[in-house]
Amino acid sequence: MTIYPAIDLKDGKAVRLSKGDMNTATIYSHRPEELCKKFEAMGAVWLHIVDLDGAFAGKPQNIDTVKKILKKTKLNVQVGGGIRDEKTIQAYMDIGVSRVILGSVAFKNPLFVKDMAAKYPIVVGIDAKDGAVAVQGWAEVSSMKATTLAKKFARAGVKAIICTDIGKDGMLCGINEKFTQDIAKASGIDTIASGGVKDMRDIQICLSNPNISGVIVGRAYYEKTIDLQKAFGL
Repeated sequence: MTIYPAIDLKDGKAVRLSKGDMNTATIYSHRPEELCKKFEAMGAVWLHIVDLDGAFAGKPQNIDTVKKILKKTKLNVQVGGGIRDEKTIQAYMDIGVSRVILGSVAFKNPLFVKDMAAKYPIVVGIDAKDGAVAVQGWAEVSSMKATTLAKKFARAGVKAIICTDIGKDGMLCGINEKFTQDIAKASGIDTIASGGVKDMRDIQICLSNPNISGVIVGRAYYEKTIDLQKAFGL
């Protein structure tokens, strides 16, 4: 299982939100690239980045900051937020990003995602509120079940699915193990748990569940409720 330290970018700064609300942004670093060097020193191999401004704008807004992170570290980076077309995917590939996350467009145009997965290392991001898919930076909640969307990408060639329970995101209340497992079973794809990670118990839950291939750790690190270095050593 892979642990992904998470950085959310807003105006070039590393922040975290509560339940995806931009008005709740807490700034944790004005120099995200230095924060990423710390993750690397702890033992991180992968980094999860969300361009929050891009998610709302529909196009990347923090690509220069992503470039700095790639230049300062040797981390494998997966990035999402506002990626809607092949030109943007290629632009991220050109600067050295390892995987690109497609979220809103995966809901609106699954065929496009499947086409891109044949050419690029694509991860699908499925964010849900009460089990229903949310898009556009979580500003819109659809009537489609998250598991229904996950099924669309079975055998589609995507590298992984990141599933986020919005109700738990940034709340330090524990992951939604059942939701993550349901997504994994529906898709048959490596599934990464996101939202609510609080402490080492959540890491142990993910480690013991064969359906969970990874877990994203954000606020738990910043609020010091989890020892990432210890977690990497498990």
